[in-house]
Amino acid sequence: MKENIILVGGGGHCRSCIDVIEQQGRYAIYGIIDGKENIGQEVCGYKMIGSDQDIPHYMTECPNFIVTVGQVKGGSRRKDLFEMLKVHKANVPVIISPLARVSPDAQLGEGTIIMHHALVNRRAVIGCNAIVNTKALIEHDVRLGDHVCVSTGAIINGECDIGHHVFIGSGSVVNQCVSVVDGTVLGSGAVVVRDIVQPGTYVGCPARRLRV
Repeated sequence: MKENIILVGGGGHCRSCIDVIEQQGRYAIYGIIDGKENIGQEVCGYKMIGSDQDIPHYMTECPNFIVTVGQVKGGSRRKDLFEMLKVHKANVPVIISPLARVSPDAQLGEGTIIMHHALVNRRAVIGCNAIVNTKALIEHDVRLGDHVCVSTGAIINGECDIGHHVFIGSGSVVNQCVSVVDGTVLGSGAVVVRDIVQPGTYVGCPARRLRV
């Protein structure tokens, strides 16, 4: 019998998460938490049943939650929602698409979702509340921090160390053994060939920090 789960966030990323959850087949989607103004609307046939303040109420009916707010650049909203769920002692499971490949000795933190056709290789360690998006590659011995988003088609090569709250844009590449400091944003197609030690937004090949 499937366990119920509530999705927190009803935007575009939520639709992709719904497809992964349906394909996985372990959880039945009980409903979606979103803004008050959207209560009663539907996403892919699932109703928006409440707002953030209703989470404690629904805990009595459904202990499982997953953050389905996407992350474009800043991930503070995802982080805040995840921490709210943990304050209320929600169970925030790992979700892995059956179309993805995750090595049996990789470690995934709670609330992380691995999307369709992603690959997580041997001894990779991924923190809590992370997104490894469609067709992304996390190579062997990579370490990803909490609240990281690896966008579609991005490549993190072996033994890289990616900090917390990092956004890695679509099609970007991080070369082997490179470290990336907390709070960094890599634009789409960026190629990181050396350690990033100063937070900021980096673009281009090789990646360079944009001046503010």
